[in-house]
Amino acid sequence: MFDMFSAYLLSGLVLGLLLTGVRLVMGPGLADRFVALDMMTVLAIAITALTTLVTGRPEFLDIGLGLAVTGFVATVALAVFLERKESDQ
Repeated sequence: MFDMFSAYLLSGLVLGLLLTGVRLVMGPGLADRFVALDMMTVLAIAITALTTLVTGRPEFLDIGLGLAVTGFVATVALAVFLERKESDQ
């Protein structure tokens, strides 16, 4: 039962990842693309957490932690970039 439920969850997360990837490519603006990138990071962390539950191997949580730190740094870098871009105009 748990395997079937986790397969449904994983397929939903992968579908969300694909749709967010489409938004990342086709996004109308730079901010929309970075929001899509943040959403992809969150979905990837959820996939690693689900993989940890299914396999029982806690090493996947380290991958999720690395993704979370990378996503945070990318968001801060985007905020600095957009702030500098606005001040130049």
